[in-house]
Amino acid sequence: MMKAMLGVLITVALTLGTANAASLGAVYTEGGMVQGENYAVGLLRYMDVFKGIPFAATPGRFEKPVPHPGWDGVLKTTDYRKRCMQMNLLQNGIMGSEDCLYLNIWIPQGTTVSTNLPVMVFIYGGAFLLGGAEGANFLNNYLYSGQEIADRGNVIVVTLNYRLGTLGFLSSGDSGIPGNYGLWDQHAGIAWVSRNIKGFGGDPNSITIFGESAGAVSVNFQIISPVNKGLIRRAISQSGVALCPWAVNRNPRAHAEEIAKKVGCPTDSSMVSCLKMTDPKALTLAGNVHLSSSATDPIVHNLYLSPVIDGDFIPDDPGNLFHNAAEIDYIAGVNDMDGHIFATLDIPSINNALVSTPVTDVRNLVNALTQDKGPDAGSATFQEYTVGWGDEPSDKDIKKTVVDIETDYIFLVPTQAALYLHADLATTGRTYSYLFSESSRIPLFPIWTGADHADDLQYVFGKPFTTPLGYFPRHRDVSKYLISYWTNFARTGDPNNGESSVPVSWPQFTSTGHQYLEINSSMNKDSVKQMLRTRFVYYWTSVYAGYPTIKKS
Repeated sequence: MMKAMLGVLITVALTLGTANAASLGAVYTEGGMVQGENYAVGLLRYMDVFKGIPFAATPGRFEKPVPHPGWDGVLKTTDYRKRCMQMNLLQNGIMGSEDCLYLNIWIPQGTTVSTNLPVMVFIYGGAFLLGGAEGANFLNNYLYSGQEIADRGNVIVVTLNYRLGTLGFLSSGDSGIPGNYGLWDQHAGIAWVSRNIKGFGGDPNSITIFGESAGAVSVNFQIISPVNKGLIRRAISQSGVALCPWAVNRNPRAHAEEIAKKVGCPTDSSMVSCLKMTDPKALTLAGNVHLSSSATDPIVHNLYLSPVIDGDFIPDDPGNLFHNAAEIDYIAGVNDMDGHIFATLDIPSINNALVSTPVTDVRNLVNALTQDKGPDAGSATFQEYTVGWGDEPSDKDIKKTVVDIETDYIFLVPTQAALYLHADLATTGRTYSYLFSESSRIPLFPIWTGADHADDLQYVFGKPFTTPLGYFPRHRDVSKYLISYWTNFARTGDPNNGESSVPVSWPQFTSTGHQYLEINSSMNKDSVKQMLRTRFVYYWTSVYAGYPTIKKS
């Protein structure tokens, strides 16, 4: 009897759950109707997902994106579309398509259809060469699935594609091929979201953009570019800002001529027309990166297919454009060993416990990173980083110093400089600084390795919840913290206030208080800190910057 009653109750509960399942069904957009899918993610919690909505037409070669012409009937949007054309990881083949300007949307639902939710638009990284809106995947588990953020933070998550490599960032240095096509694609996607997200239950006046690495740099460019005036309310840059040394290609013409030679185009006045007629796969392959880096030729100097100061999207040096973000709330931060992956490419002994790293490698690396300022600046920089070594530094000390140098130069110092600029010029915009320090989970790395580049992504996207067997409880803690801070911020502009509780109150960053939050799985009141590597920030931005730049012949 009891068993029968239980069976009836379960049936009723399931029926009620199904009856109460809120779903948008087909949604009207400016291009036409789209139909996604709806599924349960918990008790009386559901998710509407739309994958592969076109936000622009197939772009013309080296042209800005234009609106999609639209479609008849209902477009089925249940599968990711192809990535934008790019090299494979070995740089010997091509994947993706020129027809790639699509976005994906996750909308959390309860027993009634959601309305007026904050919107979070994610921009992926990949050195402006690689990546896609869905991210890397293992079977059906995609890194950039917005499900966990949307469900746990009660926000809408959007991920979008943008052109990469030669097709996205080649510039002839003049009006022929001005460049920044990938940034224009991102802008087109954000603008589409602003115009259409209301139909999906989103608040067009509450758009937060967030991104990692080249995506974080892109986020910074989007908020300081005048073309986005009024579109973006808030922004989060994870490991990258527009002031990073690799964020701007300062010599686009020379690189365009290199690519022209590789594909058999002349470098005279007919170069542009020839490049526009060249096979897109050949163009993409010609943008390969010289990966056999070394201490004397660090990989950061080989990332040249990046945004340019075009007088349009980026009308001036990025450092002069932060007034455009005065009303935008901004979180920016880095991982404590963001430079580790670059250090190991430049000096492979970093990861090998059996091989010592010679001091000459450190000196060569410093000289290479500071080559624009000459040998005096190189000597001063080397001295700055080795002053605490003593007479006989341990191999661990030497290796950690290399990681510190690359982390500071490539990520940390530029990010701090961007935070100071934002805080100084902000009117209503709030500024927050963080350091992410949850140790790397990669077993091959030395035991002292902290958070490497991109280590934060798995936690922001809730992978410890999606694949619980691959993680420890502490990883679920740090994932919960990040999602709470990020989604509270998207909702209110204050990471401490919203629908999610947080472990520690995160103070605003100011030019006088210099406060930041250290984020990891064991957070307490001591996680609020001050003066993040201020000595080195001062060194790079004041002392080093004061050395005259050597003109190349």
